[in-house]
Amino acid sequence: MKTIDPTLHRQFSPAADALAGRVILVTGAGSGIGRDAALCAAAHGAQVILAGRTVARLEAVYDQIVAAGDAEPMLYPVDLEGASSDDYQQLAALIEQHYGKLDGLLLNAAILGTRTPFSHHRSDVWERVMKVNVSAQFMLAQALLPVLELAEAGSIIFTSSTVGHVAKPFWGAYGVSKFALEGLAASWAQELAEVSRVRINTINPGATRTDMRAQAYPAEDPTELASPAQIMPSYLYLLCDASRQLSGARLDAQG
Repeated sequence: MKTIDPTLHRQFSPAADALAGRVILVTGAGSGIGRDAALCAAAHGAQVILAGRTVARLEAVYDQIVAAGDAEPMLYPVDLEGASSDDYQQLAALIEQHYGKLDGLLLNAAILGTRTPFSHHRSDVWERVMKVNVSAQFMLAQALLPVLELAEAGSIIFTSSTVGHVAKPFWGAYGVSKFALEGLAASWAQELAEVSRVRINTINPGATRTDMRAQAYPAEDPTELASPAQIMPSYLYLLCDASRQLSGARLDAQG
């Protein structure tokens, strides 16, 4: 997977209206990184589609965006574990009907599962993690690709992890799922390189102050971690025109 000069994205500071006229869907938009990405995109002019499992959390983000005077977002409650390809096809049709295109797709939602040796890994937990973290990501991106093709320069962003490219013990299905996503993104980007304007890249947020991080490292002091807001420059970079020629790369938001 390609890498680029980190100063291009970690210090990226676009114009306030850099995403004006863009339609961007964010999964896991109710909390953590997804929430901040949705707020940040809306603040830069985007029409945001908030996708997530917990309606109350999505509504809270909706209220915050509207209160800031930004474009009214759309809510799309979805459980990635239970949703089917037909559900995602219906979403694609809805987006095309309402907006006529999709400019950005940030696939941020994921679950941790259980940190345990593979020899003790429960098969039901394995299947659930792989469904949410890999299969659902693929099906959603596949269904929305035709709507992304309708944009001038569509951007798909998969969310990886350090354990998605550096093997570490006891990360179980989660680590495997992130390795799979990096392979999917790199291969798919090559497939589209000569036939599509849609670019596909991967971002590794690094150690960030989120609920999932607290679940993985319960003894860690969260105040020592970067906040989701602090890593938003890398996300904006992949959503803006500055990365229009970049595909098949992994960005490490913190190094």
